[in-house]
Amino acid sequence: MSVKQLWRWQGVNDKGQLEQDVVWVDNRLALIITLQHQRIMPLRIKRMGVNAALWKEEQSAEIIHQLATLIHAGLTLSEGLELLAKQHPHRQWQALLRTLAHELEQGVPFSSALVSWPQVFPPLYQTMIRTGELTGKLADCCFELARQQKAQRQITVSVKKALRYPAIILTMAALVVFAMLHFVLPEFAAIYRSFNTPLPLLTRGIIAIAQWGSAWGWLILFLTMLIAIAHRRVKQKPSWQAQRQRLLLRLPVMGRLIRGQKLAQIFTVLALTQSAGIPFLQGLESAIDSLGCPYWSQRLTQVHQEIAAGNPVWLALKNTQEFSPLCLQLVRTGEASGSLDIMLHNLARHHSETTLALADNLASLLEPALLIITGLIIGTLVVAMYLPIFHLGDAMSGMG
Repeated sequence: MSVKQLWRWQGVNDKGQLEQDVVWVDNRLALIITLQHQRIMPLRIKRMGVNAALWKEEQSAEIIHQLATLIHAGLTLSEGLELLAKQHPHRQWQALLRTLAHELEQGVPFSSALVSWPQVFPPLYQTMIRTGELTGKLADCCFELARQQKAQRQITVSVKKALRYPAIILTMAALVVFAMLHFVLPEFAAIYRSFNTPLPLLTRGIIAIAQWGSAWGWLILFLTMLIAIAHRRVKQKPSWQAQRQRLLLRLPVMGRLIRGQKLAQIFTVLALTQSAGIPFLQGLESAIDSLGCPYWSQRLTQVHQEIAAGNPVWLALKNTQEFSPLCLQLVRTGEASGSLDIMLHNLARHHSETTLALADNLASLLEPALLIITGLIIGTLVVAMYLPIFHLGDAMSGMG
């Protein structure tokens, strides 16, 4: 897939009027051919730089939410995109929205048009939009997608906020400790040596750790860089991603957060497709496409195979060993009563609310816990630095 380029052009149309625009095209030649088809003589063509920082997830989610609102108000999809393009303050977003509107007018499905923009609209967006196209509930799917992305950002912001204050304190403390270890404690060590008296045990331990870090620091840094480079090379491999995700799910709190997010996403897609009367296996395929997560894709592929072989849904879910007894019970009840779509909606809402509550609790506990740990570290170092001062008189009297 070729990467689109952003170009600004100025030209004269067949009526002698001056026109200009900013567009996304494959290359300069493609732009010239397009202008010729529009009977425009180009006067100036210039490639523009692309600000990757503008492709933020919150921007994409906000666009989808606004688009859903416009569709709900009665506008067509292409009309909504054109209106959003006129209102957006950034030219590269304006050009992108107009490009999508143009493709829709050419008969390209919206989900297919998004495939060319994975850096802006990840696979989850494409799958949710495709689900909306299949079910005839495009606005609902867009609203749900925007809600999911907002919930994800809330979790991220909560955790970052809890980490920010302890991180600042720890950084400042590390700078002070570094200065004390390299400038103050060596002076005390020299004084104590002149008195032929050993430093206090705690202080000697801290100095030994500092000396070990100085001696082996470059090796540790080198090994860290090697590990980082190796991780960058293997992190795109599906087998490594699946193994990494499996390990993350085993973590005490983080695993519950990750599992809750994925289950909410899976049950949301399944609920939407079931409500629209789409066969369960087809809805399951949409859920697999939406994940972008090899481990969970493997688990759902296993579910798909077992259901296709004739097993009930709840039993196929149970065999993956990743779904809670509550999930299995509600799905089993939904299958037996013919209300599977309702049960799936309930499960999606349950996991979404539970995950948000867990993230809030984690954020509220994380900050005081980190502050306590930081305080213990700093307190130990401060005591180690002041002990030589307190014992200096004893050392001098021993010398006498």
